[in-house]
Amino acid sequence: MRRTSGIFFGVMIYAIMYLVSAGLSIHQINGISAHLLMLLTLIIVATWAGVSLGFHSAKDIAPYSALWVLEIALLDWVFSVPYAGWALYADWNVWLGYALVLIVPLFATFAPRRLV
Repeated sequence: MRRTSGIFFGVMIYAIMYLVSAGLSIHQINGISAHLLMLLTLIIVATWAGVSLGFHSAKDIAPYSALWVLEIALLDWVFSVPYAGWALYADWNVWLGYALVLIVPLFATFAPRRLV
C-alpha cells in the first residue's frame, strides 16, 4: 500500500465534502437539494480517488477505501464532534457517507481512465 495515496485521498475527500457542506450552509441551501448535491459530490470524488489509484481490481482498491473511511471518521472526531457533539454519529447521513466512501471507489475499475 502506498502511504501517500492512502493519506492524501482520505484528506482530499474529507476536505472537499467539508467545503461543499460549508458552502451550502453559507448560502442557506438545505433540504433534499443539499442532500442530493452532497451525495453527487461524494460519488464523484470517491470515484475519482479510486480511479486515481490506477488499479484494475476492486480487491486492490479495498484496503485504500477502508483506510479512507477510518481516516474520515477520525477527521470527523477531531473537527466535527467539538461543535456538533457525539450526536453526529447518530445521523444516518454520516453512516451513509462512510458506506459510500467504502463502496464507491471499488467501482472505479469500471470507470473510464480519462477521469484521472
